[in-house]
Amino acid sequence: MTAKLDLADIQGNILRGYRRDLVRHLFLEVTDRAAARQFLATAVDGGSDTVPEITRGVLWEVKPPFCFNIGLTYAGLRALGTAPEDLKTFPSEFVQGMTKRAMKLGDFGTSAPDHWPAPFDQPDRVHIMASVYSDVQDHLDLVEEQVGAAFTILGKRDGRNLADSKVFFGYVDGISQPRFEQVYDPEQAGVDEPIDPLGTALLGYPTRQEGVVFRVPSPNALGFNGSFNAFRVLAQDAAGFETYLDKAADELMDHPDRDKLVDPNNLDRIGEGLDIHGALREVVAAQMCGRWRNGVPYELSPDAQWPEHEVSLTNFNYNAHSRCPAGSHLRRGNPRGGRIVQRIANYTRRLVRRGMSYGPDFDPQNPDTAERGLLGSFIGANIGAQFEAVMCDWINLGLHDPTITGANDPLLGANTPETSWFDLSLPDGGTIRLHGFPRLIHTRGGAYTFLPSLTAIKFLSGLTN
Repeated sequence: MTAKLDLADIQGNILRGYRRDLVRHLFLEVTDRAAARQFLATAVDGGSDTVPEITRGVLWEVKPPFCFNIGLTYAGLRALGTAPEDLKTFPSEFVQGMTKRAMKLGDFGTSAPDHWPAPFDQPDRVHIMASVYSDVQDHLDLVEEQVGAAFTILGKRDGRNLADSKVFFGYVDGISQPRFEQVYDPEQAGVDEPIDPLGTALLGYPTRQEGVVFRVPSPNALGFNGSFNAFRVLAQDAAGFETYLDKAADELMDHPDRDKLVDPNNLDRIGEGLDIHGALREVVAAQMCGRWRNGVPYELSPDAQWPEHEVSLTNFNYNAHSRCPAGSHLRRGNPRGGRIVQRIANYTRRLVRRGMSYGPDFDPQNPDTAERGLLGSFIGANIGAQFEAVMCDWINLGLHDPTITGANDPLLGANTPETSWFDLSLPDGGTIRLHGFPRLIHTRGGAYTFLPSLTAIKFLSGLTN
């Protein structure tokens, strides 16, 4: 039996997204334990003129001007005075932190923690990540000022939604998210996807794996209704991506199977005003991702970015004759009900994905080298069984399908041009292998945080040692 969910005890943005235009993530150090505890006590009790209120997971009757939430690192729990015997009950990957887990995540070379800027270069000082979401810049500034009165602010990262809900690679993003038992989300009212058990995202509830409930840290007041977040600063090489599409299209122009990829008589269905070279670029981009850049799933419309009839963006599956490559980013991150080697793992590694872009706009016609990318939060009840398993086993090793084992995700993977490869799918079941993928996404920082319940925040604020 699943326990009755109390949404008022869950921090917001876990089970339902906020859908705000701006975010500011503040990275905090606890330098005055008493002041930090008092801040948390006021924040969880409704806030004040000088302390923002913790936003809960309940449906709003009136939309608040901003939303405010916190996550604590292992060092942060310790800095607030959590008892050593309770700290020992947290999972090892959280205790070690993202920096020490770097190799498992593919964070080496230019993505290694040695290259991460402040404050991620001193992970033991990052105690709390406080996040404020709003549509108004002034709200971010106000909350930063309030937070700074109780904590030392080591750094901050601002994010924003790009036009048309896209990322810098040009894809519409944020389309598919888990739906949860006992949770009504008006934004997902028409979505037809499997319902995930609460244990996918929250501690103390059954998971999709029969008989498995992830361990709840002690005491129950601290661990129950909590979650974990793998926060990542991911720089996206938008110019490098467009350059690679040019390179791939150049190679495909002379390939004997070129017309199986692109029908010369239906180029407008791939994109308005495209020639064959331009259409080949978009097909490569669509197969790499698993969606066309407008969000249409390649599985449901493999021959056209603009299908003749409306298709669902979320209600689809993969079968043995799928046209969507097994190595695509979409299938690696969520193989849905398709056949995989670890058959029992279907739907068990689902993650809640929250994120906004950072950096200046990108113009493909006038590329530049400015840093831009994604501030991503990957939320689940178990970092090792969900986030790390996806990143290591599926994104970077391809262990769930023997046809892609040894190849990395073409977008997110830790690729090197010398060894990378990706198989484009053809309508007749054949493939065309592409080589020479550069690394398109570079990690620029991150942290594993625990997202405590409201009860847990109150518990932490009341510690006396």
